Amino acid sequence: MSVVLLALMSTVSPTVPTVPAAAERWHASPAPRLFPAAVPGTSPSGARVTYLLAGAPRETPCRQAFRPAALRLLRGCVTVLRATYADSTQTYVVTAAVTVLAGPATAGVTAGIPPGTTVAVRAKRTRALVRPLAVAGGPAERFGWRQCFTGFAVASGDGRVVATSAGYADGRPYRRGWPVVPRLALGARQLAEALHRNLAR
Repeated sequence: MSVVLLALMSTVSPTVPTVPAAAERWHASPAPRLFPAAVPGTSPSGARVTYLLAGAPRETPCRQAFRPAALRLLRGCVTVLRATYADSTQTYVVTAAVTVLAGPATAGVTAGIPPGTTVAVRAKRTRALVRPLAVAGGPAERFGWRQCFTGFAVASGDGRVVATSAGYADGRPYRRGWPVVPRLALGARQLAEALHRNLAR
């Protein structure tokens, strides 16, 4: 999987063909398939990890689901499904946003990606593209933008995008310059990749 570095404040002009069938398939998919109750993963040391769904997926307008600067890269976004997961130890929480870009303005993170190709996306000057989704009564109830440490995104040439934001379940806020532990960064990536694979089914 190749990694694409994007500057959020830059202008992106290329466009990619839209695939209405992809958007229709996404809306027709049952939420449990898009957001399984449990997603397996591994820690940096290779130990098994399980990410557990902390709350039911919620449909969210694009402007509420993504950071304002991210919308410049997500032109063609119509609506988003967000859900938050916690690892089985309830130490880390990760919000995932699933969307399919549609319409003639589709560009940004999917620009220039050949159909059928999937790439990892890293955005410069921001911790994550998607806004964290707090879930009351569980490990993610204090998860907001101040608690977001890192994020990841996966995009494909047919307009499918999954983005994540990750932080700690204890509500600790991010401080400028704080390092991101490998376990947290890996969780953001593994969930994005796993949920993106579900979109292609």
